[in-house]
Amino acid sequence: MYIHLGNNVVISSKSLIAILNIEPPVAEDLQDIIYSVKSSQKAVNISDKGKEKALILTDDKAYFSPISSTTLYKRGLNYFKED
Repeated sequence: MYIHLGNNVVISSKSLIAILNIEPPVAEDLQDIIYSVKSSQKAVNISDKGKEKALILTDDKAYFSPISSTTLYKRGLNYFKED
């Protein structure tokens, strides 16, 4: 099964590690994770600047998505219900 992250980006549900809400207010620990991801070369921003709502961590990349973490969670949950 696949999860649509927004802006024509689709990932395999099997590679999904975490879906994190990055809408304000953001905890200090999460800010550290976001900074670390942004400084790595594996970060992919698929949303307009300032419109990021969720951070999706996968086996090989991290995506900043314009779709809310709740919506992405529901999409990912459908995969696990089908197994």
